Amino acid sequence: MTLAGLEEGRSALGRSLLERKDLSSDWVPSFAAVPRTPFLPELMWPYDMDSGTTVTADMLDDPAVYFRYADADVPIVTQWDDGTGDGPGKVATSSASMPSVVFRMLRELDVAAGQRVLEIGTGTGWNAALLAHRLGHESVVSIEIDSDVAFAARARLAAFGLPVLVLARDGELGDESGAPYDRIIATAGLRRIPAAWIRQTRPGGLIVAPWGTHYGNQDAIVRLAVADDGASVSGRFVGPVEFMKLRAQRLPFAGHPEYVPDGVAGADRSTTSITENELLGNDRFAVNSFAIGLRVRDCLQQAAPKRDGARPVWFYGLTDRSWACVMVRDGQTKADVYQSGPRNLWDEVLGALRWWRASGEPGYERLGLTVTAEGQRAWLDRPADSWEL
Repeated sequence: MTLAGLEEGRSALGRSLLERKDLSSDWVPSFAAVPRTPFLPELMWPYDMDSGTTVTADMLDDPAVYFRYADADVPIVTQWDDGTGDGPGKVATSSASMPSVVFRMLRELDVAAGQRVLEIGTGTGWNAALLAHRLGHESVVSIEIDSDVAFAARARLAAFGLPVLVLARDGELGDESGAPYDRIIATAGLRRIPAAWIRQTRPGGLIVAPWGTHYGNQDAIVRLAVADDGASVSGRFVGPVEFMKLRAQRLPFAGHPEYVPDGVAGADRSTTSITENELLGNDRFAVNSFAIGLRVRDCLQQAAPKRDGARPVWFYGLTDRSWACVMVRDGQTKADVYQSGPRNLWDEVLGALRWWRASGEPGYERLGLTVTAEGQRAWLDRPADSWEL
């Protein structure tokens, strides 16, 4: 790969990000000055958008392939299974996010000169480097729970001339000694906003993070403003994303056999006219699934692969062993429903879907989150119309 080829690839990426309004004008100088490539390991696993698969990219083995993905708007896995293996494993546990997502979140952070930022989830260090270029490295502190990942990011940042302070610790705890911060940005998916982050952000400051429920793996960027008394945060969702989850907040799921050891024969049975698309949406970021997760507490949905035109969609209660299953079939107007346990999970899901429809099928921008010492509450259109999560 020639220098001209590298520059052409970055220029094409920059133009694409600008055209899609992912990259705002105030972040263009940092994009130009801080490429992603110096923060990537020599061996990495990009997600190929065309094939929908994760591929291997080795700088030493095939530089052309490596740099093509490095300057593409794709997520790149940099660690599997918390670092216990050298190659692709079961679960991706550290990554370089898509540039479009990185700059969308930085745009929402709304930073200004003189502000201090705490980043949760250093990863490769590229996001911290972008912030450090904009604000100065003294104004940025980053936290990474994995000591090996933290060590590598610290070295890359120093080599690039932006020696950000990288702390190897649990990001849920934040950085009490460095508080208060003007902004906190998280690059790991959350299921609850830690109280420490609220306490460590100045009144009027912002917390920007990917947040979601255990209903599914999808997240949405939430932009939370700290109240004047510093006791709560509140704000709207601004669009869908999907991040690796904060280690302390990973899904607490016992596994299908713990719920349905003997099959569905003894379950309550009914039918529904709800279609597969109504239930799952038309893509992985369907807002109806996100909205259902906001209304049905402590529930996990999993859609099994389709076989011979049939797909079971499962629902599992996370505080007991309640479960439900909807078996949708191509070409049929009715689906069989099975449910068992203390909760009638399908009834709850159906009620949430009907609520979403009756509310005008709101998008992410109409949904919001408020967090206080008492817990988290979701809302539609305004915080006054909220419910407990």
